[in-house]
Amino acid sequence: MPTLLTRRSLIRGITAATAVASLATGLAACGGDSDAATTSAAKTGEVVIGQVSNGAATQTTIKVSEVKSISAELPASVRKSGRLVIGEGALPAGFPPLAFVGSDQKTLTGSEPDLGRLVAAVLGLRPEIQNATWENMFVGIDSGKVDVAFSNVTDTEERKKKYEFASYRQDNLAFTVPKKSTWNFDGNYENLAGRTVSVSAGTNQEKILLEWKKKLESEGKKLTVKYFQDSNSVYLALSSGKIDAYLGPNPGIAYHNKQTANTPNATRTAGTYSGAGADLQGLIAATAKKDSGLAKPLADAINYLIRNGQYAEWLKAYNLSDEAVAKSEVNPPGLPLDNS
Repeated sequence: MPTLLTRRSLIRGITAATAVASLATGLAACGGDSDAATTSAAKTGEVVIGQVSNGAATQTTIKVSEVKSISAELPASVRKSGRLVIGEGALPAGFPPLAFVGSDQKTLTGSEPDLGRLVAAVLGLRPEIQNATWENMFVGIDSGKVDVAFSNVTDTEERKKKYEFASYRQDNLAFTVPKKSTWNFDGNYENLAGRTVSVSAGTNQEKILLEWKKKLESEGKKLTVKYFQDSNSVYLALSSGKIDAYLGPNPGIAYHNKQTANTPNATRTAGTYSGAGADLQGLIAATAKKDSGLAKPLADAINYLIRNGQYAEWLKAYNLSDEAVAKSEVNPPGLPLDNS
């Protein structure tokens, strides 16, 4: 996400039921290798998406194997090792649907490690998932113990001082509302006039929402912003009508929508917005050490998956199709230095 605070808001945006599940699985997450239930796609020719994900994804088997013209681009040291060490910053409790310990209590599952496994297959490498805290994931990249992070890292100009990127997903915020609500954001802040919206304090989405509030006030219109200490309180307020909408990171909201789909408190997405604001589409990117030589083969592998449909299958399995990119880019324009 654009900042660590925004990533924390994603964790806070998990539903109460998700939080319980995450706690149970998080207790089993001790760091180190966490790929027990995954076979090497380089050998089997397939990757199982959403394995042991406890309903966070529709389990999908995707056929994919090495593309030698792309694997030939790898740095010699990585190619010789035969493995791609993938960093995740999902300790202590994970953040569904992106990265969390699965129902087998040992496998790191979620959209991020699963994309890492698909990319490793294209590169003809065995995926090795290393789970750590958010901060220690970057330490792993810096030290060379981790080749690349697939962990919801936003491409920023500040991070480019130390890292190189291959983009793979849009970084979007979303409004969630009760399924029965007829309100939609439609990309227009004017539609927030007269509404009561909840947001997590200290996040990029709060900054954006407060900017809209200020604009509306200058036009003589009112937007009420409310804060709650936890996600359970947010969704109780939403179901009871105390708030009209909640603005948070899109993946967590997509996950909540899926988890509540067949319940009396079902929710839906009422619009999305770039996490980088109006002037730039935020991008999530595979993150490697600067000058490692990995960004190009990573981008080429992702673009192979895009062209051949596996990328779309991966996003669909996790209900994240609305965050698709048309192309993976090496070091695309990132969140500016004054907003990183």
